[in-house]
Amino acid sequence: MMDVGGRTLRVAHWRLDEPSDHPPLLFFNGIGANIEAVAPLAEMLTERGFVMFDMPGTGESPDPTIPYNPFTMSWTATQILDHLGLEEVDVMGVSWGGAMAQHYALQYPGRTRRLVLVATTAGMLMVPGNPAALTKMANPRRYIDPKFMNEHFQTLYGGVDKDGAAHQKDDHIGRLKPPSPRGYFYQLIAMLGWTSLPALPFMNKEVLIMMGDDDQIVPLVNGKILNTAIRNSRLEVIEGGGHLFLLTHADESVATLRKFLDAPDGEDRAAA
Repeated sequence: MMDVGGRTLRVAHWRLDEPSDHPPLLFFNGIGANIEAVAPLAEMLTERGFVMFDMPGTGESPDPTIPYNPFTMSWTATQILDHLGLEEVDVMGVSWGGAMAQHYALQYPGRTRRLVLVATTAGMLMVPGNPAALTKMANPRRYIDPKFMNEHFQTLYGGVDKDGAAHQKDDHIGRLKPPSPRGYFYQLIAMLGWTSLPALPFMNKEVLIMMGDDDQIVPLVNGKILNTAIRNSRLEVIEGGGHLFLLTHADESVATLRKFLDAPDGEDRAAA
């Protein structure tokens, strides 16, 4: 637990005390998701440090007392980095956290080296997904009720489990901890009216956009919009990937992520 920016937050980090040729990765999670949901990804990236935190009212972070927005939460994230003695990081976000990652990189370009956007959009100007999936997405029962999550997993997330591990769904459900009603609500309203689209043409970072072609929540076209708006970006499409392709296509996703993060400076810009 860490007291930063007037909030108490649960923070997790991996390998920050180990020597590495790579900057650490600052990760912003999806809406309502706790640290444990993404811990397998952090553990696979053995060559670099990894930092993430539970948003107020999610995981084990206490409920927020007042609402927050991307500006204030990006500032809070910098306070966490300062506390950990970190200056420059690679920034990554998935879904709701992908919007946070965009905002962070725009607000703090001097602390952001590269940016990875996973299954996300430019905010309120997004192309919506499957209505059945969006309706269930807004229902916090997906975190509270394992039976509900199991029954609607395919509708919610789509995708084919390429890695062939049938237990992965149960494993993912078992790692989830429900957010508080206030925490979930404040996270929902934090992005109301927010969009990055007008600012994206001015993004001067190298950006990797990863999308699944069977994502029921964030259709692939949203990744194409991001790719068009960001000059130094590349779009990687995970075939058969749904909203949780970081889980169901873990090996392919990590290989794509490493290739981008480890490339020499300017390589992606030259390719674009």
